[in-house]
Amino acid sequence: MRIIFTFLLGLATIVLSAQNTTKPNIVLIYADDIGIGDFSCYGAIAVKTPNTDRLAKEGIQFMNAHSVASTCTPSRYSLFTGEYAWRRKGTGIAAGDAGMIIKPHRYTLAKMFKQAGYVTAAVGKWHLGLGEETGKQDWNGLITPGPKEIGFDYSYIMAATGDRVPCVYVENQRVVNLDPKDSIQVSYVKNFPGEPTGKDNPELLTKLKPSHGHDMSIVNGISRIGYMKGGKSALWEDESIADSITTHAVQFIEQNKSKPFFLYFGTNDIHVPRYPHPRFVGKTDMGPRGDAIVQFDYSVGEVIKALERCGIRENTIIILTSDNGPVVDDGYQDEAVQRLKNHKPWGPYRGGKYSNFEAGTRVPFIVNWGNKLIPQKSEALVSQIDMLASMARLTGVDISSVKELDSEDQLDAWLGRDRKGREYVIGFGGSLTVLTHDWKYIEPNKGRVYNPLTNTELGNNSVEQLYDMRKDRGEYDNVAEENKIIVGMMKEILRKEKAKGVGMDL
Repeated sequence: MRIIFTFLLGLATIVLSAQNTTKPNIVLIYADDIGIGDFSCYGAIAVKTPNTDRLAKEGIQFMNAHSVASTCTPSRYSLFTGEYAWRRKGTGIAAGDAGMIIKPHRYTLAKMFKQAGYVTAAVGKWHLGLGEETGKQDWNGLITPGPKEIGFDYSYIMAATGDRVPCVYVENQRVVNLDPKDSIQVSYVKNFPGEPTGKDNPELLTKLKPSHGHDMSIVNGISRIGYMKGGKSALWEDESIADSITTHAVQFIEQNKSKPFFLYFGTNDIHVPRYPHPRFVGKTDMGPRGDAIVQFDYSVGEVIKALERCGIRENTIIILTSDNGPVVDDGYQDEAVQRLKNHKPWGPYRGGKYSNFEAGTRVPFIVNWGNKLIPQKSEALVSQIDMLASMARLTGVDISSVKELDSEDQLDAWLGRDRKGREYVIGFGGSLTVLTHDWKYIEPNKGRVYNPLTNTELGNNSVEQLYDMRKDRGEYDNVAEENKIIVGMMKEILRKEKAKGVGMDL
């Protein structure tokens, strides 16, 4: 099988070098808050995900893959820049009116693809800020900088997140369907006079009610984080978000089928507020969260069908993963906790979104390239930080002059040829963590141990933590005291990683 794979990889390399038009298209499906136990191909029983399962069955399904952080903004920042977000201030969870976090001068994944001759698009959840300064955007005109300034030719994005105002789509950096006579105003400081809120007007919450926070401006019968006024004709309907962004992703594929393209498709379904379209309601016994997973899988299927319809499926690499681990109650009364039953979004691991424990960053990760890969489940240790360098090698772009990269070329592991992958991955969930094939180390942290609102063990501790992942993947037995040499090795890895950031031209 290794001989066959080597032949196929060599053949693909020859074809890629022969002519530009044969470069593989890249579709990155970036799920939101999906845990490693949420797909049926990863062991879920209470929900079926046939389209995602198909990608896994026909491609490389990774069992030890990681986002860079256990929350969404830093993971996306690292994915696009190839730089660890913990190196830079201001890369935490972005407010809905945050200024653009990735500055226009930065080298990015999208710029790399453009350098390789690709058409590029960002569709769906963004959550990396827009505009020059926080709170200073002109939501009623051209919002700049934005996706275009960091390398995307086309963009159709949610302004922030589903639970934050403004609840509008932004296409090529202008709000969609905006009536100029009804201008948008946004504030994360105080409400606008006369505007109802979830806190003061619970009778207007016709679709979802908050369980904690999320009690400010009301849009589509759901209260959010932040305050907003105006823009009524531009407001989205939560139940149609998946259809809207999927339609635009498919349109981009159809319009660019004759040229190499990179499509970042950031889905929103499982992130709160969860309010799937009526045709998905009741598809599982888990309520909105389970039904939203089915809705996500539908979007995956629509992308696959579009590629097949355009005759480019076999020349398209689909990468499917998630920005961080799962959270069940993240602020709305959607019965996610009560109806979870035996479903384990975090799989056999501890923690989840916001956590230093393994379920915070160990996420589903699938690479599918038509019939060009040998299907397998891989135990290779991989990280999303390596997307930029790995795709640069695939497309023949020299990035050796880019100074601020933590990204490494792990293309062989991503394509299933290397079963080992990285020596270690660095994660961030409040503390820095180091995971090797055998050990997990968590730096001491004075943060709180447990978040009662989301029912999440955060993995913070004032003492050093070391876990033997070979026999304690649940991270319950801290063996730091009896393994001083291993602890020292892990600390040395972190020391060297931190030292790399000193003097970077950022």
